[in-house]
Amino acid sequence: MNPEDLRQSLTELAANHRWAWDDRVRIVLDALPGADSIRHPAVVVRELSDEWLAAAVHDESLIARVAMLVAECGAQPPIEHPEVVYFSPEFGISERVAQYSGGLGILAGDHLKAASDLDVAIAGVGLFYRQGFFHQELHDGGQTERYEDQRPEDLGAVDTGHVVEVPVAERSVLARVWMLRVGRVPLVLLDTDHAGNSDHDRSITDRLYGGDRRHRLEQELILGVGGARAVEALGWSGALHHLNEGHAGFGLLELLERERRAEVRDLNSAIARVRPRVLFTTHTPVDAGIDRFDAGLIAEYLVPWVRSWGPAWGVDTAAVARLGADPHTDEFNMAALCLGLSARANGVSELHGRISRQLFAAVPGGSAIGSVTNGVHARSWVSDQRQSLFDEVLGTRWADGDPEAWSRVDEIGDDLLESQRPAQRRALDDALRERCGVSLAPEALVIGFARRFATYKRATLVLRDRDRLMRLLSDDERPVHLVFAGKAHPADGEGKALLREIVGFTTTPEARGRFSFIPDYDMAVARAMYAGCDVWLNTPVRPVEASGTSGEKAALNGALNCSVRDGWWAEMSDGYNGWDIAISDALETGRGDAAVRDDEEAAATLDRLFEIAAVFHDPLGSSSGSTRGGPSPQWYRRVRHMWRTLGPKVTAARMVRDYDRIFYTPMGESIRRAD
Repeated sequence: MNPEDLRQSLTELAANHRWAWDDRVRIVLDALPGADSIRHPAVVVRELSDEWLAAAVHDESLIARVAMLVAECGAQPPIEHPEVVYFSPEFGISERVAQYSGGLGILAGDHLKAASDLDVAIAGVGLFYRQGFFHQELHDGGQTERYEDQRPEDLGAVDTGHVVEVPVAERSVLARVWMLRVGRVPLVLLDTDHAGNSDHDRSITDRLYGGDRRHRLEQELILGVGGARAVEALGWSGALHHLNEGHAGFGLLELLERERRAEVRDLNSAIARVRPRVLFTTHTPVDAGIDRFDAGLIAEYLVPWVRSWGPAWGVDTAAVARLGADPHTDEFNMAALCLGLSARANGVSELHGRISRQLFAAVPGGSAIGSVTNGVHARSWVSDQRQSLFDEVLGTRWADGDPEAWSRVDEIGDDLLESQRPAQRRALDDALRERCGVSLAPEALVIGFARRFATYKRATLVLRDRDRLMRLLSDDERPVHLVFAGKAHPADGEGKALLREIVGFTTTPEARGRFSFIPDYDMAVARAMYAGCDVWLNTPVRPVEASGTSGEKAALNGALNCSVRDGWWAEMSDGYNGWDIAISDALETGRGDAAVRDDEEAAATLDRLFEIAAVFHDPLGSSSGSTRGGPSPQWYRRVRHMWRTLGPKVTAARMVRDYDRIFYTPMGESIRRAD
């Protein structure tokens, strides 16, 4: 291999985001000169000097590894004809590809990765945000936001050569079509920063979830309509369209427009032809979470469709607006649009499916909403130490959720788990020292809470009784350290107030250096916390957590959940694989208001944390005794039981198999029969 061949091979490895979960590729790329935890490998490879390459070709070990990995990539070519196109406003592939904000994007990224592993013929469709999501900085205890410019080519994206034209009210907006490779899966990203656009239109795809309602609507038009047109330009228009939440719903108008161009005789007939090709996944269990637009605003943006369909189908603005009619207001409801034009729909946990059927009961299709419980991509989230242990003892199929593999967890002894404990904690301890100026005591029970700082997630619940919290933190015989992380939306004043309260408590004498907040939460901080925490705390208002997958990631790493029975935990808790937080009935029985409910659930949370500390630090461990100063033997029995019961259920591989079995395969067969 000559120097230019080596550069080309490394470029190929860097451009395929398989390195985000394949540690063999990541190790090679992270060892390159100039590599760090922030820069994308594509930039690192591009900047390699000729001198380094000339010397590196004589490193036989490196050349052999690179050749093997490139050959593996070549044996798994990208999907050219996807049977499913998966639309999402964000995709969390890696912290080095800052095109995500939180759970919805992380789920979407995990969905693509698992589909690649399982050879499911899928492609992703999203937007490329030139400034991504914000970096969080703390000033005077409060959150401020800092944005960084990003270029698609610096994140491994390739220009497909396609530019699509999107009707936006009375004008047309151009969107360039970029493509990322995620294993075998192509991920299409649309970008309006195009020289043919006005300054305003170039900024449509500037920031993830930025701007006002008009900006949000225009982003969703680019995602939905532009995405559908990009899919057509790439030759994928016959695929099943899977809408991950309602943000891409305007793409359904474009699918109807195709039927108009095919001379379908009326709107109802067009709807009947489009519906079998669409699957809709909803992520909100509350009315306030539904994406809506005022009637006056939406009317401006329906003009292109009215002009096209009016002469052919005899419809006016009111008729088009009825496609997204809200059952209770005059607003345009994106969930109603998606439900009305989808053959199938689902929530993201069993409980969420039930809640969604109630929430959307008045919307056509709402009563038939099913569910597929979210899962997480194991190889992306489980620490290197745990992966090596699982591969050795359980076999490699554990990451696919194989029950037989997880049934062997009793072969993992206490001493083996204890020997991994320092390495498991190292990244979290480093983050705490570097960003907070504190360290973890080796014997401490570490409790983690890392979520978006939305009010319903109640990050500050444990602060409602500071006297009891102080007693928990001041127990030197049973030391406990609480670690928090998360971002509030820039426009969410209430969420920012919660964050300020958490940060403020970290500096009080009562915190004793055992209550910490790690700023600038991202995927790297999340991985450090999942690996380093012993307990994962989750305190949402039931049933507002649609699924919530952070606890699944923590569980795979060995952290026991302490959670309100909401989302995924409602169906997977068995009373021994973690701890349930008792739910107050104050509102249901009329005993009190939301404050009373929160007080009672705060007390229940602290009750559990004291109980958990006693189990963790129990020197007898209910039988055999322990002198390690770390987790008790009964703690490790719980961990093994958790792995046995949750391991087969919480992986994204299980989730994608469920989607394939319940939706993709039968809907795809229906599409093929219709064609």
